[in-house]
Amino acid sequence: MLSFSSRFLILPLLSLLSFSSAQSQLSPGFYSTTCPNVHRIVRSTMAQAVANEPRMGASILRLFFHDCFVNGCDGSILLDDTSTFTGEKGAFPNKNSARGFEVIDTIKSNVEASCNATVSCADILALAAHAGVVVLGGPTWSVSLGRRDATTASQSTANSDLPGPSSTLATLISKFSAKGLSARDMTALSGAHTIGQAQCQFFRSRVYNDSNINTNFATLRQANCPSSGGDSNLAPLDLQSPNRFGSDYFQNLVGLRGLLHSDQELFNNGTQDALVRQYSINTDLFFNDFTAAMVRMGNISPLTGSSGEIRLNCRKVNS
Repeated sequence: MLSFSSRFLILPLLSLLSFSSAQSQLSPGFYSTTCPNVHRIVRSTMAQAVANEPRMGASILRLFFHDCFVNGCDGSILLDDTSTFTGEKGAFPNKNSARGFEVIDTIKSNVEASCNATVSCADILALAAHAGVVVLGGPTWSVSLGRRDATTASQSTANSDLPGPSSTLATLISKFSAKGLSARDMTALSGAHTIGQAQCQFFRSRVYNDSNINTNFATLRQANCPSSGGDSNLAPLDLQSPNRFGSDYFQNLVGLRGLLHSDQELFNNGTQDALVRQYSINTDLFFNDFTAAMVRMGNISPLTGSSGEIRLNCRKVNS
């Protein structure tokens, strides 16, 4: 029988082995012979989408995050509701806020025209998230590929596993840890809020009720977010450069200008304060940690081999 200390040591080892197994099944060159143009197709389509609407880079990145945190990076967030399951699009973290599905549809159509029934929707989403970051001036990383698509989705898991805008630091750390991601990964990945916008309903409590907020910033955001009504009114997550991927987000946190309560939790006399300060003055460090964390997140429980399928339409399972 294993001693307590032996079991304690084996648990993180099993987590590491699981991560290594997922990593070994995915490969950046997975489509090098079967669909060699997939990277170019995704890049060009995303470049056009972001040119049309700069916010789209952040929207696709958020889709990828919300996909990976719900039963792994399997494209389940892209599925519409059916008579047999309720999809994730209507979950609280996604309802009326998850967006970019039409862009994924366009990319999928373009990829299918080049190599039919070959590239999964899960991989297209992973590549699109990368392309959106790069086109907005962010770092590049090697995107591992070979994921297959889920044939079902789980609204209940989306509701339970995705961290919300009012999350505490402890909740954030716990929810990321449950996916095999460290507190440092969590803080780096939160830096994705250097781009994009949020709806008033998600930051109203922050700008009216929180005390750890710059008063001028709170007044600025209240002007477009009334105490009641206007739930869908938008404000940039990054006050300085909402359409440029950089480290300004962390500078905002140090200045108590985090838009979401969960943002400011990263810099609120807690365990992540020192790292936030480092990121705020060292963009290279942030970029290095962000890319490493994106690779780890992209390796969460992928379907590979004969599991799942290669969807022909990202919104529905193959008939």
